[in-house]
Amino acid sequence: MSADNLSRRLVAEMLGTGMLVCTVVGSGIMADKLTGDVALALLGNTIPTGAILVVLITVLGPISGAHFNPAVTLGFAIRREISPSDSMFYVGAQIIGGILGTLAAHGMFDLNILQTSSTVRTGGAQWFAEVIATFGLMFIILGGLRARADAVPWLVGLYITAAYWFTASTSFANPAVAIARSLTDTFSGIRPVDLPGFIIAECIGALLAVALCAWLLRGGRSGHH
Repeated sequence: MSADNLSRRLVAEMLGTGMLVCTVVGSGIMADKLTGDVALALLGNTIPTGAILVVLITVLGPISGAHFNPAVTLGFAIRREISPSDSMFYVGAQIIGGILGTLAAHGMFDLNILQTSSTVRTGGAQWFAEVIATFGLMFIILGGLRARADAVPWLVGLYITAAYWFTASTSFANPAVAIARSLTDTFSGIRPVDLPGFIIAECIGALLAVALCAWLLRGGRSGHH
């Protein structure tokens, strides 16, 4: 693979993750400014996140595969659909992009650019929620690619929209996004000290989905509906 092609893929991953995080953090700040109702603020955070995922995956998917997520990249690496070296570059690009997205959101809302979160998100229930959230995300991606690849942007956007509400953790489901969210002391933040539990849980969820899909999605499609 040419260096130019890899460079384009990495820029796509960085840009996509950055725009995703900027949307998550920025919409959280805006929602928090506009209402004191936490449920309404969460809705104001959810809809833009699901919407931007549809847009970003549609536009950048043909360039890089639109992972925007180290756990997803890990899943594809385990399936040998991306090389170990490329996957490491992907993860680096995703983390850098995510951090830049947080900083951009702070800049737009005239907040201190450099922050760390004080929002506590820890404990077995939160970690289990992240296992479930990331398992679902990886399963939807792999199942969608097999069943109807052109629908994957919508499937992912709709899944994350739902997972914001049915998971106790509001479905981070993404180590790069979690890292970026630790650098904002706003509505969507997570304490840096809580990151390891989230990241481990997210990777476990992705790997469980890869393992299940290796069995569940093998062979041809059934003729039954």
